[in-house]
Amino acid sequence: MSSSGFVEIEGNPAPKGAKIRWLEGAEGRKLRMCVAPALNALKPRGTVIVCPGRTEFIEKYFEVGRELQDMGFALLILDWPGQGLSSRLLKDSRKGHVDRFATFMNALRRALEEMADDLPRPHVALAHSMGGAIALGAITEKLVDVDAAAFVAPMWGLKSRFMGMKYLAWAMKTMGQGANFAMKPGPRGSFEENFVTHDRGRWEMQERLIAASPELELGPITWSWLGASLDVIDAFAKPAALANVTCPVLIATAGDEALVDNDSHHRISRHLINVERVFIEDAHHEILMETDEVRAQFWAAFRRLLDRAGI
Repeated sequence: MSSSGFVEIEGNPAPKGAKIRWLEGAEGRKLRMCVAPALNALKPRGTVIVCPGRTEFIEKYFEVGRELQDMGFALLILDWPGQGLSSRLLKDSRKGHVDRFATFMNALRRALEEMADDLPRPHVALAHSMGGAIALGAITEKLVDVDAAAFVAPMWGLKSRFMGMKYLAWAMKTMGQGANFAMKPGPRGSFEENFVTHDRGRWEMQERLIAASPELELGPITWSWLGASLDVIDAFAKPAALANVTCPVLIATAGDEALVDNDSHHRISRHLINVERVFIEDAHHEILMETDEVRAQFWAAFRRLLDRAGI
């Protein structure tokens, strides 16, 4: 890691003016954040709050951050508690663990409160996968207030192989095994084996970042993480829970999806009052890390969201 606090590799420059900020929480655990100004600091368009998915980290979103700056926005990108270079939640740093998603939601709330002076309004959430569950939960519980929200392959449901493990996850937690891996860790796969992006260059960028700073890597989930994720998904199934989502919303769904349940996007969208759904047929799960052609479809929809929100 360089003196800037970022993991720096060739071909992945940080957004202009970006700085690392830290917040200290319970038990001395630290939350790592990236804050970057709008290119026109005297007339910012607003702030985009980037909410990454599970296993992801700030540096993976540098390209997205630069693109958002080119649109006129300031940025906030988070390393969620337990991943990236934020403090891990267990001694075994490989484990993707959390007891409840409120841990993530409160981290988002506190980051927005503490960094408010650097985050001009209006605020737009840009939330991928697990970040989509965190952001939607924080909005529904009125922990955060955003003016528009773009959800990218949000984790509002999991593939059936995970959903069927709900009671097993509960049983494992009850028996004190919640911190155990729910699946065995293994070696990192090849590009040909991956099911999150068709873009080799962006896939290799992530691998080079992890090689430069192995502390960025996160392994499989624990039983506790699985139980917590299924709890938050269950909460979204209650229509009344979505009544607080009044801002314009974009939901981008990947056509070639292997991780989240695409039907959940339709179910939730029916209860939102101002929503556009975009189905990107050729996309794997990580739409923002996909090919230029796939990403262009998302950014076109994102600009329509900004128009609907008057931003």
